[in-house]
Amino acid sequence: MTSQPTLPKAGQDPGASGRPGEPGNGLQAGLKNRHLSMIAIGGVIGAGLFVGSSSGIATAGPGILLSYALVGTLVVLVMRMLGEMSAANPTSGSFSAHADRALGPWAGFSIGWLYWFFWVVVLAIEATAGAKILEGWIPAVPQWGWALLVMVVLTATNLISVGSYGEFEFWFAGIKVVAIGAFIVIGGLAVFGVLPGVDSDQAGLGNLTDHGGFLPNGPGAILTGILLVVFSFMGSEIATLAAGESEDPQRAVTKSTNSIIWRIGVFYLGSIFVVVTLLPWDAQSIQDDGSYVAALDSLGIAHAGQIMNFIVLTSVLSCLNSGLYTASRMAFSLGQRGDAPKAFARTTSRGVPLAAIMASVAFGFVAVFFNYKFPDSVFLFLVNSSGAVALFVWLVICFSQLRMRKIIQAEAPEKLVVKMWLYPYLTWATAALIVFVLGYMLTDTEHDGRETVLLSLLVAAGVLVIALVKEKVKGGRAVTKV
Repeated sequence: MTSQPTLPKAGQDPGASGRPGEPGNGLQAGLKNRHLSMIAIGGVIGAGLFVGSSSGIATAGPGILLSYALVGTLVVLVMRMLGEMSAANPTSGSFSAHADRALGPWAGFSIGWLYWFFWVVVLAIEATAGAKILEGWIPAVPQWGWALLVMVVLTATNLISVGSYGEFEFWFAGIKVVAIGAFIVIGGLAVFGVLPGVDSDQAGLGNLTDHGGFLPNGPGAILTGILLVVFSFMGSEIATLAAGESEDPQRAVTKSTNSIIWRIGVFYLGSIFVVVTLLPWDAQSIQDDGSYVAALDSLGIAHAGQIMNFIVLTSVLSCLNSGLYTASRMAFSLGQRGDAPKAFARTTSRGVPLAAIMASVAFGFVAVFFNYKFPDSVFLFLVNSSGAVALFVWLVICFSQLRMRKIIQAEAPEKLVVKMWLYPYLTWATAALIVFVLGYMLTDTEHDGRETVLLSLLVAAGVLVIALVKEKVKGGRAVTKV
């Protein structure tokens, strides 16, 4: 039996070697505290919040607040588990590296590649979404040209240094945070009738119950709402990956973990509450214009659509920027552990994993091509087959934490600066809830839930088979050498 490796020191990535300033010396601490703070805050605000919330409102009515609250609680619990493991061992591989240690190499390999696959598909989705907005502003440049441009620019920022990624993300996330904060304040004042110069006859708390009740489509709509909003929460874990490149990783992880509750409460629940109280949930404008644009229009704010397009574009660019960073760091970690080509684990003198970035963006470009050439076949398969990865990741985090807690307690109990509440009972309850959501998705044919889960399971099974074969071959070689 091989012995378990000891937990590395905080901020130390396994496999980092060489002298500072030389190629191959591993990732470097180029992210400042303000970068990490904004990455943590902005990570929970995806473009899906702005774009996808209208379908959730149409399905569940004001009860969509319960859907967001349930998914938000799930994310808080999962992030608490991840925070416990990442504070003890901050690493660029985050949950993949923890799964590798706690459950076995097959788990780290499988979830790491699935997560990489998820984000490179997201690159194509976000590049296309951003290109549509930009083409609307400057139609002289074709949509594919804008998609190419934003991909090239954000690839360049990631190639320069981790600090340049952090700086771009600081401003992108800052715009999102200020915009949603202003939306909540202005909308909240209008709801209570104290916004100067605005007299909205539709706004009021009565919108929560006056149009068919709080649950106009029945309690079951809450679960359907969960399926529609769960994927907009993906990105909360980015701060734990980025922490490995900060000056004080343990502090960064602890801070982002402890603040997740108010971040979700304010930005998700707060903004959706404003939307469903400014307008009746069944207002046609919510479906025609989008929930946030419709809410702004109801207040008579000039150019509401263009304002929201700018905010959505910022969110798209932020998601692209973080998606490329996240995919490349996961590829880097996989390369360190021998689960990807060794070139992925090599870095430039600035601590940038060049090959990992280029491989990630190359697949992203291919996915963009598929989106333009085969949107209803190849690209639709890519989107659906990566759709349930978020839930797979959260489930693996649960099982990893159950095992990792014992490892940390045995080897370095002083590193348990963040602890999961009511361990192990709440961990098991969270895992059960995730399994329930996956099971409920299998019954959903109206919103493609069944197809998403089945295709995601198919891809996951394929990756798992590769992992097991790789592990067996590696074990066979080890025996031969002996």
